[in-house]
Amino acid sequence: MSDPSTRMLRLLSLLQTHRFWEGAELAAELDVSERTLRRDVERLRSLGYPVDAARGTGGGYQLRAGQRLPPLLLDDEDAVAIAVGLRTAAGGTISGIEEASVRALTKLEQVLPPALHRRISALQEAIVPVPRYGMPVESAALVTISQACRDRERLRFGYVRKDGDRADRTVEPHRLVSDHGRWYLVAWCLRREDWRMFRVDRMTSPSSTGTRFVGRTLPGGVDAAAYVRASMQRQPMRWEASIRVLTDADSLPREVTWWRGRVEPIDDASCRIRTSADNLEWLTVHLMFMDCDYVVEGPPELVEHVRAAGKRMARACGSAPL
Repeated sequence: MSDPSTRMLRLLSLLQTHRFWEGAELAAELDVSERTLRRDVERLRSLGYPVDAARGTGGGYQLRAGQRLPPLLLDDEDAVAIAVGLRTAAGGTISGIEEASVRALTKLEQVLPPALHRRISALQEAIVPVPRYGMPVESAALVTISQACRDRERLRFGYVRKDGDRADRTVEPHRLVSDHGRWYLVAWCLRREDWRMFRVDRMTSPSSTGTRFVGRTLPGGVDAAAYVRASMQRQPMRWEASIRVLTDADSLPREVTWWRGRVEPIDDASCRIRTSADNLEWLTVHLMFMDCDYVVEGPPELVEHVRAAGKRMARACGSAPL
């Protein structure tokens, strides 16, 4: 990469990932010598970018936070993603970030080229946001946790379990997962010496310990999202339900993929859903999404709850009670 200006922009783009780059690795990415790389780093420093350097075997470079925000390098795709993300965040479930998102979006749109501005506006107008009803979490907590995941630093926090038990936890954070309006941290728990899933809205005062760790691989080679889904299915719930559906398992509506549980084929014309939940309302609402006939086999409390809901719906439509 012989053109200095192009090379500098590429170097800045790589450093703005905030990962640590070994000198030889970074030089290879730019197709330059390590001596040229050192000169380019010095030029970035003169422009106000705080680039830290580590010398010796395994030495390299990393962009750290400075006293002021230097100019950011964004390509067209970056700008579109950030603008749409900021507009979405203004109405999300991360508390304390809405006003800041609007301010940042205003600043960004003031400097967007007209073509990009039209592209973002068209995209945003075509998006219909769905309200989220999950528990809000503090944006500062998400930032702290995500940085600990990125930097592989142990994290300490207080945690309230579902049964109300409180305890301090120290973990090796792996990934943050957002699912149905809730945020979860997948981490290796030092107390249990095993993988655990933590709801972020149940955490208090998360903070990095500054202690680094070697990353681990999730069991079975699954990703963090799959681990969260599997963990939710294993958690004990108050109600265990059985629903016989009058269609074969392969034709089951996609809506049931939202349920925790499993599908058991019965014959060519029916199957059974075994699922669980902490409240009967959740089960009843999801049954209403079923666009096929079914029989609620149990528990008796769910049968009665669905029957009462059906009567209310019949009365709402002016029909006689069932």
